[in-house]
Amino acid sequence: MSTSTQRLRFALLLRLLHREYALGIDTALAEAGYGDIRSGDAKVFPFVPPEGIQIRELATHAGVRKQTMAQSVDQLERAGYLERRPNPQDGRSRLIVLSERGRAVQPLAASAGDRIEQRWAELTSEEEFATLRDLLHRLLDRIAQADDEAAERLTSIDEIHLD
Repeated sequence: MSTSTQRLRFALLLRLLHREYALGIDTALAEAGYGDIRSGDAKVFPFVPPEGIQIRELATHAGVRKQTMAQSVDQLERAGYLERRPNPQDGRSRLIVLSERGRAVQPLAASAGDRIEQRWAELTSEEEFATLRDLLHRLLDRIAQADDEAAERLTSIDEIHLD
């Protein structure tokens, strides 16, 4: 693919980069012995806080439909990465929490993400990569300023720690 001869839509570029990122995470997890995590299910791990989270909130944070998230949670629960616990604030709902096995995945996935970003920075330059990150942050901030619903979605991401 020659980016100099064809101009792809911004959304497609983001999707292609996301696919490469997700593949890198999947590969790193498989190499670390977590090959039973299905492609795409790793999206759950960064969004599960120690106190737990409801599936609806988890889906919102990850940017997927509730049904899609429920399928990922079911699979990861069967594989021993997640547990469901009663919600102390609402007896009718359950919270999703990481099991011991699930807690081991979070730092591995975060480290893999760091390595992927470092490689991308090396493929461009540290400065260009930092500029790209700053521009994307600025665009998200301006989208949030212009759209109340987008602001609510984006604020929910700010409430979690994506270390």
